Amino acid sequence: MARRALDESDVRVRPSRRGTRPRTKTRPEHADADRALVTGVDRGRYTVLVDADGPDERVAVAMKARELGRERVVPGDRVDLVGDTSGSEGSLARIVRIVERSTVLRRTADDTDPVERVIVANADQLVVVTALADPEPRTRMIDRCVVAAYDAGMDVLLALTKADLADPAPLRALYEPIGVRVVVSSRTDEAAIEGLDEVREALAGRMSVLVGHSGVGKSTLVNALVPDALRAVGVVNDVTGRGRHTSTSAVALRVPGEPGTWVIDTPGVRSFGLAHVDPDHLLGAFADLAEVAEDCPRGCTHAADAPDCALDEWVEASPDDEARAARTARVDSFRRLLVSRSGSPEAG
Repeated sequence: MARRALDESDVRVRPSRRGTRPRTKTRPEHADADRALVTGVDRGRYTVLVDADGPDERVAVAMKARELGRERVVPGDRVDLVGDTSGSEGSLARIVRIVERSTVLRRTADDTDPVERVIVANADQLVVVTALADPEPRTRMIDRCVVAAYDAGMDVLLALTKADLADPAPLRALYEPIGVRVVVSSRTDEAAIEGLDEVREALAGRMSVLVGHSGVGKSTLVNALVPDALRAVGVVNDVTGRGRHTSTSAVALRVPGEPGTWVIDTPGVRSFGLAHVDPDHLLGAFADLAEVAEDCPRGCTHAADAPDCALDEWVEASPDDEARAARTARVDSFRRLLVSRSGSPEAG
């Protein structure tokens, strides 16, 4: 049988998949998205509270939509969800938008690391939990947390635990002059914490993030505030004087019986890098000193060895000894934090 000659009508061209759909930068508006609060993050899955504090409040699980790229979603974020937001077993929603954040608490691995790590969003108070003994308080770490909080526009609360083991007065004297509120608590037995009411009052109506070294009593405090939290409690190593990491991820918890009160518990930290902090932002946290510093020469570092610094002139111009002592303490406190910004991130 003779073979038929082929012509161009016999050639079939397979259409390419690439370029068949016009590319566009237009993204869906997701006008029907549900608003939710991110309460936990675990390996790419986000626990969210849909319609938080509303009549249809419910817990759901979500994943991040591809359109968000590498933008990080953290506890405290307000987000918009699409898909199955019912919260029923096996359901999975998509986070398509992160609502503009009011505050962002960041840290870096060290003071030279250019990569910022967002810890939590939308918290208005940083609670630095520190034991008065066992382990010993590390003021350089506290200073660094204060710097990070002031840079983020957050208030600072210093929660001193284990007051039955040491006097809190020295730390009060160190931090209250720079605007840090101090509360004190101690364990009276396995089930009770003395001073818990003062802590509750300081947290009332706010979203607070708790940070601190392992072993300082942070998880114990969280469990007392939120009995259903069941955060693991660690012990302090007798040799190193350091605690074992027990909390492995940040989680936002509502304090029962306190409307609008949330605590975000974070894993224990050993260092707090501040490469992202601009020293000028730190000065802004000291309104009185910022006004004085307007008379400083251009490029003034405001450090103790800075020539012609207006802060030193302000101290020298004190009207009496009492005012001089108060101004000196204020400037010294600011410069201590300034050194923390430029020094080693390791706890001291």
